[in-house]
Amino acid sequence: MRSREIILEATRAVIGESGFTAVNVAGVARRAGVSRQTVHSIFGTREELVSQAVSDRLTSLTGAFAELMESTETPLGLFVEMMIQARHHVLGDPLLRELTLSGTANPIFDPGAARRAHDYAVALLSPAVARFPELEGRVENLADIAVHVGWSVLCLDDPASRPDAELRAFISGWMAPVVDPPRRE
Repeated sequence: MRSREIILEATRAVIGESGFTAVNVAGVARRAGVSRQTVHSIFGTREELVSQAVSDRLTSLTGAFAELMESTETPLGLFVEMMIQARHHVLGDPLLRELTLSGTANPIFDPGAARRAHDYAVALLSPAVARFPELEGRVENLADIAVHVGWSVLCLDDPASRPDAELRAFISGWMAPVVDPPRRE
């Protein structure tokens, strides 16, 4: 494994175990078994190190969502399954769990975080237009809804208290008019 990946894994481990405030270049370097200079030469700053650790992990979600694109039959089904899968990925990953649920001590609550999340959601949903042409011109709005509903699902819904089937039914009922609006004749 290259130094970059070793350092990123060490960063993700520190965040998952102790939170964002515990990340510092010296501690990450020690955990990764490299020098502080190596960390600085690859990432420059602590902020860039954290940003890359988070970005790389979020990129892994893209693959999971791409598979859903092929296996769902409707835009609503895609939207709902993306919420269910996001809950599993985020709550099952220490870094993403810390990022989402740790309060104001992490970058997700920085000014502009909702805009960055929206842009990420647009990137995830945009390929769906090729499979579901009826989504043309609606991705921006659906991304905005996905960010807000998604944060709600992650922060308020625990899989132990609301199993996937119940969450799926709730999101489907609530989002059906938005994702599959009635046709006007």
